[in-house]
Amino acid sequence: MPVILEDRPIEQVREETIDQLIYNYSHGVISAQAFERRLDQAMNSESHQEIVDLVADLTLKADQNYSQKKEHQFTPSYTNAAGEDTLQLQSILGSVERSGQWLVPKTITVNNVLGEAVLDFSDAVFQHQDVTIKLHCILGSNQIYIPENINVICTSYGIISSIENKAPSMAHRQAPVITIEGKVVLGSLNIEVKRTIKEKFVAFANNLKAAFNGDK
Repeated sequence: MPVILEDRPIEQVREETIDQLIYNYSHGVISAQAFERRLDQAMNSESHQEIVDLVADLTLKADQNYSQKKEHQFTPSYTNAAGEDTLQLQSILGSVERSGQWLVPKTITVNNVLGEAVLDFSDAVFQHQDVTIKLHCILGSNQIYIPENINVICTSYGIISSIENKAPSMAHRQAPVITIEGKVVLGSLNIEVKRTIKEKFVAFANNLKAAFNGDK
């Protein structure tokens, strides 16, 4: 006898519904407006029945190919390639940035004096599960972008400074963990998600739709 709907983990029900919404949208079954409206409802509802009702009229089910593409898109990128274990970045009266598909070492040291430092991990490729950022900032600004599937621990302290950590820290246990330590003096440190999970779902769905239309 199957488990009744209300006894199933609601996040699992939500994930299955979102998968079905993305799959049907990518195949042209529902419009972009209907997809985003239902996606909002699926992400915000706390009712099992309300969530499953959002796909009651959709017959297409996500297949193995979809699951593989989703896994590739939403799982942090790891590599076994031998790269440097340390990276030192200097920003003195200037700016420094790492973004795109860059190889993340185990330890990153940032020395920022009257400058700007940007670390964007949105598309980064990780070599290690545990990464440490050692930040030494005086009169500078530091911006760190984190994807939602990364865990963040911030132990940095500030002296007449602004430190904001808006990044979630509840990703999967196998996800990379970024620990930010050090000090910010008369400067700022901002840690945030560059793209929300909804934005990632929409972008993923649009990429699938473009690929599906291209195969026709």
